[in-house]
Amino acid sequence: MKKLKIGICGWGNVATGLFNTIENNNKFIKSNGNLEIEIVVIGARRDNPKCDPGAVKIERDIFDVIDHDIDVVVELIGGVDVARDLILKSINKKKHVVTANKAVLFHHGDEIFKEANSNGVKILFESSVCAGTPIIKLLTEELSANKVTKIAGMLNGTSNFILSNMEEGSDFKPTLELAQKEGYAEPDPTFDIEGMDAAHKIGILSSLAFGTPLPPDDFYIEGISKIEKIDFKYAKDMGFTIKHLAVSKLNQDKIELRAHPVLIKKDSYLANLKSVRNGIEVETDLLGTLHIAGSGAGQESTASGVISDLVNLANSNDNILELDSNRNIELVDFMSLSFQYYFYIESNITPEAVEKITSIFAKKKIALESIAHKEDLKENISHIIVITDLFLEREIQYLYENILNLESVNKIRSIRIESN
Repeated sequence: MKKLKIGICGWGNVATGLFNTIENNNKFIKSNGNLEIEIVVIGARRDNPKCDPGAVKIERDIFDVIDHDIDVVVELIGGVDVARDLILKSINKKKHVVTANKAVLFHHGDEIFKEANSNGVKILFESSVCAGTPIIKLLTEELSANKVTKIAGMLNGTSNFILSNMEEGSDFKPTLELAQKEGYAEPDPTFDIEGMDAAHKIGILSSLAFGTPLPPDDFYIEGISKIEKIDFKYAKDMGFTIKHLAVSKLNQDKIELRAHPVLIKKDSYLANLKSVRNGIEVETDLLGTLHIAGSGAGQESTASGVISDLVNLANSNDNILELDSNRNIELVDFMSLSFQYYFYIESNITPEAVEKITSIFAKKKIALESIAHKEDLKENISHIIVITDLFLEREIQYLYENILNLESVNKIRSIRIESN
């Protein structure tokens, strides 16, 4: 039986969840993974009243963990700058690293993997994207004979929880508060609801599938904070629902990279994944489209991914993973992409409002698939719902400015429609 001596850096919810899982599931890890894991040391700046580490050595300076007789540093401190320094110093001390930190890989992945290769150690990071859902191993091992052409998915459990509840009739703010109460959202939820968490994850997956660098060039990122409950009503009427989607796609000789809300067909696979679940579709040449889903957050699922990496490390004689980043790969200019759009336009009830709005689309030669006019006599306003044909993203600013300049228009929102 193999044995790994590890040091855990960090002592928050994820780290204590890992500690408890190793302690409680030790016999399963030994029998199923042929691995004994010994926790030698924990780097914890302060105690965590939710977990007693027993006789395990505690270092208050996390960098002192590296000096112990361990095989692996498990980095669970989060953040970017300190995590980068810790990982690089671990590598230079010839320690393997397992991390669940997507932010540090997104911003410094190329540097970290280059140093790991130079020092002959491994960096494993299954839990960095979608916690324990095994998308990293799927891309790097199981699909190694396939040409991947597209990865698309809901990669942030907080956003999916909020949107799922809004689909059932809740408003954004109380749903966000519920997510915070249930532990699905941080006290400051900006990173999740404004799309950055999903962007970091798709950046890592894009690097694995297509060789885009880490960090990648800037790409389009938009969150869910502008979506309102009524958008789900009108989306449902047309056979859609709303999800936050992150996409990396081969587009001729360039890579399309983006993360933003979309309308998707209600009968699609991703549309039916609710709550905090993550879902990913991977399009390949040999196997067609693969679907993978699982819990994208939480102590248990993250611990599962970390332990999976430890088992893989102990039982694999393969060479270390070297991401084939290619700085010559270009990202598609987002403004050159074409989308169908859903528009919600709030207007005073006037006979000419619809005519003036349609004329603005006509000036740009943007065809309309449908336009619906819903009057709210109590509020003396009209809800004008427009579904467009495909048009170039660069035209969206013109449409917003000119429609909002109409005296009768009070509000406008839009969401892209994701085609298959």
